[in-house]
Parts: sequence; C-alpha cells; structure tokens
Amino acid sequence: MEFAAADLIALGAGGLIGLTLGLVGAGGSILAVPLLVYAVGIASPHVAIGTGAVAVAANALAGVFLHARAKTVKWPCALVFAAAGVVGAFIGARIGKMVDGQLLLALFGLMMIAVGISMFLRRGTGSDPDVHLDAASARRLLPSLVGYGFAVGLLSGFFGIGGGFLIVPGLIGATNMPVLFAVGSSLVSVSAFGFATASSYALAGLVDWHAAALLLLGGIGGAAIGAALARRLAARKALLTQLFAGLVIVVGLYVAGKGAVVFL
Repeated sequence: MEFAAADLIALGAGGLIGLTLGLVGAGGSILAVPLLVYAVGIASPHVAIGTGAVAVAANALAGVFLHARAKTVKWPCALVFAAAGVVGAFIGARIGKMVDGQLLLALFGLMMIAVGISMFLRRGTGSDPDVHLDAASARRLLPSLVGYGFAVGLLSGFFGIGGGFLIVPGLIGATNMPVLFAVGSSLVSVSAFGFATASSYALAGLVDWHAAALLLLGGIGGAAIGAALARRLAARKALLTQLFAGLVIVVGLYVAGKGAVVFL
C-alpha cells in the first residue's frame, strides 16, 4: 500500500513538473529535486538529482522536436552552446557527487532563490531574429557561446537541473536572439545537459529508474494541460511567470533552510 501511494505521489510530482513546463515554458526541472526528496520520499539527495535529470532530459528532447518543426531553433548556436555546456555539466556533476547531500540541498535552495529573483528582474528579450553562427560571425559569437554554455552547464550538472532559466538568458546574452528562438534553442542544451548529468549519476548507481519512469508518465499529462492553459492565459503569461518565480523563491527558502539545519 505504501509503495502504491509513493507511485501516485511520483505521478503527481511528474504532472506538476510537466504542468509548469507547459505553462511557463521552463522551471519544471528546478522543482524536481525538492519534489523527489520531500514529496516522493527519496532519501538521498544525490539519487533525487540523478533521477530528476533523467526525466528532465527526456521531456526536453520531446520539446526539441516540437520547436524544430516550428523552426524556432537556431541550430548552429544551440549546438555550440550545448557542446560547451556538456563539458561543464560533466565537471559539475562530478563535483556535485563529492559534496555532502544536505549541503548540496542547502546550496540548491540558494540557487532556487537566485533563479526566482532573476525571473523577477529579467528585462532582456533579444532583438536580432536573423542572428546566425557562420564563418563571418564566428569570431564575434563563438567566445560568448562557449563561455556562457560552459558556465551554465557547470551549474546545471552540479545541481542536477535542466537549466532552462539559465540557458535562455545565456543564449540571449551571447547572441541577442529573440526570446522565442532562445526558448526553442535552449531545449537542445536542456536535453544535452540532462543526459550528461543523468549518465554521470547513472554510472554511479544514483538513479531510481522506477521513479524516473513515473515522473515521465506524469509529466506527459501535465505538459498537455499546461500547454492548453498557456494558450488560454497567453495575455497573462508575465503574471504567471512572476507567480512561479514567487513559488520558486518560497520553495528555495524551505529547501535551503532545511538542508542547512540538517547539515549544521
């Protein structure tokens, strides 16, 4: 009976993650770890990170195909950013596994607070829809893409998150592409970072595959509902994003406080 209840909670957690992704376009991955630890009941923060990374990577890969069909992926920029980020993600995941689990949770909470605040403060949306990485623009774009990509990947691997809220502003900062293209292109990196982090944790035996499958299953339904709601509430997307930012900050305060108390 307890096992069945845990399954239902995992499905619900996956649904909430998918709902958030469908509704505001990102953020599901940053909720995965606290949901897995405090709702699903996975005792090890490291296993929660590895398990969440598997689900995030798979969900993001599905999103890549949808955006590719809509032609909102800047492939050369996205691939360079992702390649640099994968290197950072492997290094970040390796470091993260060496950090005490409760300290990692406390740091993760602080990261959530910072991400939430950045969502409130974000103003840049990009203004160059024709930006393209080629021989002529490589000297200008490559350093920024590689630098931003590596830094975001490092954080993504360390905390086990897809990094969408970091990748989108990173791509805009590196290329000045509009936010629509940044969102589509970011999913290439989210899936790549997620698979890099997931494979690192999986090789160390730190993935609960049963929970990961339930998260994916719940996420499919949640994403469909979120996408439908997003279309109906398109005019209030800014408000929804701010409400989600507030949720991220509140959860971050809880996670940081609880992790710090246990660690100390």
